[in-house]
Amino acid sequence: MLILRHADVRDILDGQERLVADVVRKTYAAHDEGRTALPHSIFLRFPDAPRDRIIGLPAFVGGEAPAMGMKWISSFPGNLERGLERASAAIILNEPGTGRPDALVEGSVISAKRTAASAAVAARLLTAEADTRGASLIGCGVINLEVLRFLRSELPGLREVTVHDRDPARAALFAARAAELPGLAVTVADTVGEALAAHRLVCLATTAGAPHLDLSPLSPGSTVLHVSLRDIKVEDILAAQNVVDDTDHVSREQTSIHLAEQATGNRDFVDAEIGRILRDPGSFHRDPARTVVYSPFGLGALDIALAARVRDEAAAKGLGVELDGFLPGETSRS
Repeated sequence: MLILRHADVRDILDGQERLVADVVRKTYAAHDEGRTALPHSIFLRFPDAPRDRIIGLPAFVGGEAPAMGMKWISSFPGNLERGLERASAAIILNEPGTGRPDALVEGSVISAKRTAASAAVAARLLTAEADTRGASLIGCGVINLEVLRFLRSELPGLREVTVHDRDPARAALFAARAAELPGLAVTVADTVGEALAAHRLVCLATTAGAPHLDLSPLSPGSTVLHVSLRDIKVEDILAAQNVVDDTDHVSREQTSIHLAEQATGNRDFVDAEIGRILRDPGSFHRDPARTVVYSPFGLGALDIALAARVRDEAAAKGLGVELDGFLPGETSRS
């Protein structure tokens, strides 16, 4: 069993935005081609702590280098007040052919980077202007900081960013970190409406549990990366062009897409899935007068594909800790 610690994963993936985005593109394409097995995620919730949850995401990705395993990721928003990260994760990879677990990978870095990469890949496909120069980031946490890094990679013309958070101190700290990126002008918006109006590319990465945003400040033709899935009201979802990663997966767990399905009794308001657009860009035509909302549920296939790439890189570089004697029939050296 190879154990990859947080530092091992970070060392492999830091500064590798193009590599991660490439893995995301290929995995989305594989999913659209039917080369994945992707059961629904499992949600573990707690009666006395409704904001907390742990999610299990099993997945298989086929192809020349098949990968299989499961991500187990917790979200405890109260951790922020304790000085801890909101999310923590572990990924188990299984050996194709035998099914034996062969790697335990710290998953928070992989989860954050694949989430950000999926948003940035969609932004490159869906934004109205190929030379997008500005973006608004609502929710000043780890995910949006990663989104900013990946947007800079996918949209090289990005020069301005406006940020907003309900906690002004978090917004100020985030802005200071973002300003360290070369050639980037950073503005802190006092209100969410100001942030929505600032640019036609917006990323929502909050901890919202229910719809709360009024999207009326958006300019016509805006693109919203709805990473946190529960910010947008049903009427705004129905008025938008909607792109998702997987319609069946995202129409669950009281996401805005799920609430819109409950309100209408159908999923006709979903216009396209990202894998199909990647394989056939002409399959989706945006209406310049309408907002495009991208709602990625977060497919476990992305985590497993990226974790497998990290495992292979780590093995080649001699990173991680080899644990002998973990499975039956293995001899421990200790």
